[in-house]
Formats: sequence, structure tokens, C-alpha cells
Amino acid sequence: MRKATDIAVAAVAGLCALIAVGILVGLVSVIARRGGPALSWGFLTEQIRLVGASGGIFWNLVGTLILLATAFTACAPPAIAIALVERVWLQNERGRRALRTFLYTANGVPSIVFGLFGFILFVQWCGWGKSWLAGGLVLAMTMLPTVTVSLIERLKTIPPAYIQAAAALGLSRSKIIWAVLLPQSWGGLLTGSLLALARAAGETAPVMFTATIFAGATLPRGIKESPVLSLPYHIFILAQDSFDPEVGSKLWGAALVLLALVFVLSLIALPMRLKIHEEANL
Repeated sequence: MRKATDIAVAAVAGLCALIAVGILVGLVSVIARRGGPALSWGFLTEQIRLVGASGGIFWNLVGTLILLATAFTACAPPAIAIALVERVWLQNERGRRALRTFLYTANGVPSIVFGLFGFILFVQWCGWGKSWLAGGLVLAMTMLPTVTVSLIERLKTIPPAYIQAAAALGLSRSKIIWAVLLPQSWGGLLTGSLLALARAAGETAPVMFTATIFAGATLPRGIKESPVLSLPYHIFILAQDSFDPEVGSKLWGAALVLLALVFVLSLIALPMRLKIHEEANL
């Protein structure tokens, strides 16, 4: 009876996995089929014209990369600090469990909540208006739980013998962190960051409230009232006028470029994540 139950559960899980993969392949094939004809060198190097019906997505792509670079720069230091607190300074399991619960809960907060928080804090209270820095900081908030959890998991795989040997040599706790823990955990930081960046690249609500406009922006010239263009918001606006064939073609082309950006980030993170799992199983 138990064997039959195990087989049934495995069959249902396999069927669900096949359905999920089939849906994913179908979505990717539709985006590639409709967006492929719009791709050209001009589409990637020209700026938007005629309210999206003509031109390209150059500044949208540049703005997205600026937001992602800002988000990574703002997210990495606090992620490292929180992960080290969890592994080094929190000695009781109760405190560690509470911190991990908070991180998992924060990871499930809808991105629009972060966007509204950033709008109130940066746009209104700080008086920045729509700014690339405000958008990058809000995206960093959405990334922080993912990056921190990935780094914590990487720190767990470091053999205790390394730390014990460093302590036996007379290294202080801070020196052990700099000489042992951090050099051994860069893979976890990069993996978590790439996965979080892949998610942040497609976020619309956080940047819509804090950082991006549809047209007219190029490179930032300061912090206050210095918005950028972005691919997710560009796609969001074009989707409202997708009945126009010219606009529809540009819409699917921009979606394909965004999908390719997310795919590249995820693909780079994959071998690092597999390496971490291999080291954890040693």
C-alpha cells in the first residue's frame, strides 16, 4: 500500500512538473515567435520614437541596467552583514530561526508594497522625485531576502574545521570573518545576487512609482528628479496600445529582450548554485 502511494505521489509530482515546463516552453515560444521579427540592430541601439510605434529600446535597456547595478551595489553590504550576524553573532537557534522566518516573510511581500514604501520615503519624504537611485534602493529591498538567504546557506557549507583551525592560530573573530568566511562565501553572494537580479529585472511596480518614465530620459544627471527609462515599464505602457500592429511588434520585441536578460542572469547563476550544492554534499 505504501509503495503504491509513493508511486502515485511521484507520478502526480512528475505530471505537475511536466505541465509547468510545458507552460514555460509555450510562453517562451510565443514571445520568441512574436518578438523575433522586431529584433534588429536598430531596435537595440535607437531611442524610442512615435510613442513606441517606432525606434528602439536603447535607453530602456540602459536604464534597466543602471537600476540593476544600483540595486546590487545597495543590496550586497546589508546582505553580507545580516548573513554574518545569523552565522557568527547569533549563537542560539531560536534567534536564528526568528531571523530566517523574517527573511522568508519579507521575500513574500508583494513588490508593489515596496514600491509604495519607496514612493513615500524617497519620492515624497526625501524629496527626490522620480530618481534612478530611489528605484535602485527599492529594488535592493526586494532583493535583500533572496541574497541574504543564499549567503547564509553558503556559509553553512563552510567546514567547521576551517574556522577551528583559524581560531587555533590565534585569529580574532573579525579576522576569521575576513580571512575564512568571506572568501569562502563569495559564490553564495554572487548566486543569490544573480537570481535576485533576474527577478528584479522584471519588476514593474517598484520602479513605476519611484524611478521610471515612459520617454524623454537618457543618462541620469544627479539624484533629484533624475528618472530613467526601463524595459518593464515600457512593456507595461505598450501593452495598453497593443492593438496597433506597429506597437504590438515593438511590445513583443521588448518582452523578448527582457526575457533574454533574465535568462542570461539565471544561466550565469546556475553553475555557481550547482557547485555550492556539490560542496555541501561533500
